[in-house]
Amino acid sequence: MVVETLIQASELLSSTDRHVVLDVRWMLGGPPGRDAYRSGHLPGAVFVDLEAELASHGVPTDGRHPLPDVSALQDSARRWGIRQGDAVVAYDDNGGLAAARAWWLLRWAGLSDVRLLDGGLSAWKAVGGVLETGDVVPGPGDVRLQAGSLPTIDIDGAATFAGVLLDARAGERYRGEVEPIDPEAGHIPGAISAPTTENLDGDGRFRTPEELRHRFELLGIRDGVEVAAYCGSGVTAAHEIVALSIAGFDAALYPGSWSQWSNHEDRPVATSTT
Repeated sequence: MVVETLIQASELLSSTDRHVVLDVRWMLGGPPGRDAYRSGHLPGAVFVDLEAELASHGVPTDGRHPLPDVSALQDSARRWGIRQGDAVVAYDDNGGLAAARAWWLLRWAGLSDVRLLDGGLSAWKAVGGVLETGDVVPGPGDVRLQAGSLPTIDIDGAATFAGVLLDARAGERYRGEVEPIDPEAGHIPGAISAPTTENLDGDGRFRTPEELRHRFELLGIRDGVEVAAYCGSGVTAAHEIVALSIAGFDAALYPGSWSQWSNHEDRPVATSTT
């Protein structure tokens, strides 16, 4: 069975199947997403705390959002009410940039039926979907997770990557013009700028498979070419991997991303665009 990457709001609204719906509202430097969740969320949706549940935390040389231990992720997934065989839908209110982290982690941990709500909260409201307020506390799940179903690379793999390494951050950060949070400005030598914002249309939905494939082919990606993606801390790079998947390409994630790379003084930094 081929499992789709996205689900449309109209499809979710009319579905009679069981879905575990995850609200993953989070923005770098923004207010906590839980308050927005409590003010209005999809019916039955469970709030997911990206900082606490979709990442571990160590020293700066690990990066800002290292992957959580799979046993901790399993505990969280069971708290969200995920049972064996469940279909999962993740959404946010920012084009899927945060929800993609949940999508990627659950796929990496062995779940196959995980989709992003295309267009997120805005798309749901646009098709007449109602919202609930307050917290949802689901019954306990029994899902079993195992790491390794999606590929990753580490810092050494990023340094020697022989395929196409995509930098999913804003272009000005890639070019080294600004750096709002990490120790150095610039990018990993050899990486190609591919901002995640260009994966979306004006309504905050993913571009068509044909449009995305054309975009990535212009960046040198072809069938049979290895691809990996990084960003600031491994969150929005998952969004790049979603877009690549829609376009028909598989890609590895560099979880440590620029926040790890730039905290290692021995790693070279590039600022040119060529």
